[in-house]
Amino acid sequence: MELRQLHYFLTVAEELHFGRAAERLHIVQSAVSQQIRRLERDLGMDLFDRTTRTVRLTEAGKLLLPHARQMLATAAQARTAIDELRAEHATTVRLGTSVGLGARLEIILAEFARLSGNATLELVTAETDERLRRVRSGELDAALLRGERPTPGLELLPLWEDPLMVALPARHDLAVRGVIDMAELAGLPLRLASRQRNPTLHDLVTRSCREAGFEPEFGPEFTTDQDTLAAIGFGKPSWTVFYAPQAEQLPVPGVVFRPLRNPAPVMRAFLAVRPDPPGAGLRVLIEACNAVR
Repeated sequence: MELRQLHYFLTVAEELHFGRAAERLHIVQSAVSQQIRRLERDLGMDLFDRTTRTVRLTEAGKLLLPHARQMLATAAQARTAIDELRAEHATTVRLGTSVGLGARLEIILAEFARLSGNATLELVTAETDERLRRVRSGELDAALLRGERPTPGLELLPLWEDPLMVALPARHDLAVRGVIDMAELAGLPLRLASRQRNPTLHDLVTRSCREAGFEPEFGPEFTTDQDTLAAIGFGKPSWTVFYAPQAEQLPVPGVVFRPLRNPAPVMRAFLAVRPDPPGAGLRVLIEACNAVR
């Protein structure tokens, strides 16, 4: 039993005339008759009494009629629900993001809302490698990424630059400086995420130390913002780095944040996307991201 056959049956039942039913269905009368005969064969009973002048529902036809109406109505509701879901997916942009974006993320959200009309932006937090995997697979439309790295199968669109700031104990002699030279941090233990956890940040900081003329002395590894800053503020003197927007949101007793120079390490942000032509929603997201400078 096919929905098409039920549709033809219902139309004939309402018209009680195969010719008029065919006109309503915009098909030839023979096609209507053929489908009704197939339905009758499937059910094993005649649905219409036919004469040269009249068409009437049989007892079986009368019994089938309300069920046919219900099944067609249910199918129409299901189709509407799927169409609505498809429309929702078409206007939902899924963006992979990470912690520490600060006000930059707020700007992206505001710009996307302003430019996109009824489209929505869904944020998904995950580790960097996982975000990139999901963009490749199509689970995400794009992902924010700090630092350039090999990303086979993806395109990196350059966005903004985030300067790094040093986090120091407020009691340290360097805390009175408005800006810290990288060379002045020589000999002070550095709390940094391992290269395995964050290769781009690890390489940027160690390279900046070497450009300033010293090898960093690594202390305990960076764990969480709260625990690491607490250790810097109240434990053995040490230092770490934060992105400037992130540092602005982390007032911590016992810790000061200062800009760095000679060199001034800067991390570039990118939007990772698939190389396919972007849809309307992704184009709006790219424009919103480009508004952050």
